[in-house]
Amino acid sequence: MQTNFIDLYQHLPEGQEAESILRNCVHCGFCTATCPTYQLLGDELDGPRGRIYLMKQVFEGKTATQKTLSHLDRCLTCRSCETTCPSGVQYGRLVDIGRNIVEQQVERSIGDKIIRKALRIVIPNQTLFSTLLQLGRIFKPILPSKFKTKIPNTQVAKPWPEKIRQRKMLVLGGCVQPTVSPNTNAALANVLDKLGIQLLRASNAGCCGAVSHHLSAHEEGLEFMRRNIDAWWPYVEQGVEAIVLTASGCGVVVKDYGKLLAQDSTYAKKAKRISELSKDISEILSTEDLSKLPRHGVKQKVAFHSPCTLQHGQNIVNSVETILVNAGFELTNVVDPHLCCGSAGTYSILQSELSKQLLDNKLHSLQAESPDVIATANIGCQMHMATKATVSVKHWIELLDN
Repeated sequence: MQTNFIDLYQHLPEGQEAESILRNCVHCGFCTATCPTYQLLGDELDGPRGRIYLMKQVFEGKTATQKTLSHLDRCLTCRSCETTCPSGVQYGRLVDIGRNIVEQQVERSIGDKIIRKALRIVIPNQTLFSTLLQLGRIFKPILPSKFKTKIPNTQVAKPWPEKIRQRKMLVLGGCVQPTVSPNTNAALANVLDKLGIQLLRASNAGCCGAVSHHLSAHEEGLEFMRRNIDAWWPYVEQGVEAIVLTASGCGVVVKDYGKLLAQDSTYAKKAKRISELSKDISEILSTEDLSKLPRHGVKQKVAFHSPCTLQHGQNIVNSVETILVNAGFELTNVVDPHLCCGSAGTYSILQSELSKQLLDNKLHSLQAESPDVIATANIGCQMHMATKATVSVKHWIELLDN
């Protein structure tokens, strides 16, 4: 693709990066075939190729409009288009840059600003989120049904193993997951303990920065990243083997710390090392001797939902499925496994109608063969699907902890 960026963006690192990404695009349109929003809406501007044209126009000097903002807002950033693209266009990074620039040109409504600010305040703050969730649970019996389904039930975590092991790994606690699904990391700790690995928690670590970053508050997101690096660095110096990620949405961001902080002279080297150490659970278990784990005698039918951030963002495909099958579970066939469930971070709140349609389609596919349980690898997907699923929705690592 030919580009003619205006001077303002030609001299900015993000502008130079965007131009490099755009020049890889060959207009083929393969991306539209796997774009969830294009499939629902049938509008070229609600597909990757159309959004690329909109961003290109802005980079070349055309003032962004409310229409530009709306089409970019409707993008899930699922990155399914990246998996499909034969030219390797890094659309996810491009849309992050484009959104940030459009955000500076187009004035949002007061209501929209309040909602986005509230999401950035509440979700990354574990104490505040937990308090509000507890209040929601108290008043749940008297709430309208459409709100009741949004409030997850209380989950009690199993005890963490107390054995001291020579091999040690660090886990990202996250912001929402410790409150909504505390048993996820506890299950991981128990599974790794059986493999002779001790799982550590850094008390000062928190939100990975994804919420702020994807809501175009980039500097705020970078501050969360710096805090995590500061919290993890003593453990890195002590020689932890890996930083294990139980939420694929966080994983895809933490693995990008090195790129996102590359211009930060203080944190660049540390961020690069953090990204190198960061591994999804499936990447860890795929290299371990899983014969040490108990097999499941009674076959349980599992419908596995591979989050977009796992299969498209991290390019991890069939790894979890192989682990579950080898552990004795029966996996159901899932039609269109590449399509998003509609969670996509804050998307289910900001684009609720599109999100509901995507959720209905995904659950129809997942529940078609009457599974006993739906398993996934991301807390956002887990919470979203649980609002309407007719069976239990769990993180897949919990299935291995018995």
